[in-house]
Amino acid sequence: MFFFLSKTVAFLFLPSNFFFAIGFVGLMLLTTRWRRAGLRLLIVGFVLLGFAGFVPVGGMLTYELEHRFPPWDPARGAPDGIVVLGGAINPVLSRIYGATQLSDSAARVTVIPELARSYPNARIVFSGGDASLLANHGREADYLYPLLDRFGVPRERVILEDRSRNTYENAVFTKELAKPKPGEHWLLVTSASHMPRAIGCFRHVGFPVEAYPVDWRTGTRVRRFPYEQFATGLSALDYAVHELTGLLVYRLRGRTDDFFPSPVQ
Repeated sequence: MFFFLSKTVAFLFLPSNFFFAIGFVGLMLLTTRWRRAGLRLLIVGFVLLGFAGFVPVGGMLTYELEHRFPPWDPARGAPDGIVVLGGAINPVLSRIYGATQLSDSAARVTVIPELARSYPNARIVFSGGDASLLANHGREADYLYPLLDRFGVPRERVILEDRSRNTYENAVFTKELAKPKPGEHWLLVTSASHMPRAIGCFRHVGFPVEAYPVDWRTGTRVRRFPYEQFATGLSALDYAVHELTGLLVYRLRGRTDDFFPSPVQ
């Protein structure tokens, strides 16, 4: 039920959808006896969309998410293992075109060759199943090996976990597969903004990992000036709210131990 709700009802909580819904309801009411209320809702929806599109609220929220965990310091020593989370491969397009197609979170997998060369003795696990509602899009893991071939990385270097549908299942199934031993040093690779929720899930299932954030979307300073393009600001806000909602829901569902996990446990 939780997975179904996360893929259906959750879309209403995205600011772009919610603000549009307000305006749409107002538009529909213009032809009824509640015309005045409809006009107000239409204006409110329009103003909220404009605010979200041009004021850098989304960028500010994303900055806070991304900078919760700093870039990993190689001086900490070579890891025993590396977990790379899915979310970077588009299974539908990969199947259509017969070649691995990457999403805008491509950095999650394009960093694999560098890590494989830098740490030749580290075990690498890629965790990515089919996250679609009807489980009909295909598993991300099915399309990783062809990409590794193009990168020149031997397939045997990367173990595939192909059952997970969300971040919590990434943690559960990867732990079952990797069987980390006490005292081992594991890295977790995922988007910088997704790192707090991912770290929280791995800690909750008893799999200690160190953050290796990639896929940065903000700079070293908080953006304070308006976006030049309306769609950019709206997309940034949707992206940040999606992740913050995930943090809240995971905490309420007991899948993490903290709302906003930090580097210091």
